[in-house]
Amino acid sequence: MSTARPGAGSPVVFSIREAAWILGVDKSEVFRLIRVGVLPTIRRRSRLVVPAHALARLLPAPVVGRAR
Repeated sequence: MSTARPGAGSPVVFSIREAAWILGVDKSEVFRLIRVGVLPTIRRRSRLVVPAHALARLLPAPVVGRAR
């Protein structure tokens, strides 16, 4: 369901359902984040979609070189 640029490797925008899955929360939590202004959206035709860069801001940074 994601919209990707031709020839690009990753999606540019995600649906609300996909954003919820990526963040590991329910769709209602994504709508709350949108309502309070934490998560920006754009309108594509008649749908709200979440830009990939906005989701990336909310995800934790990966841990590199973690000792075991």
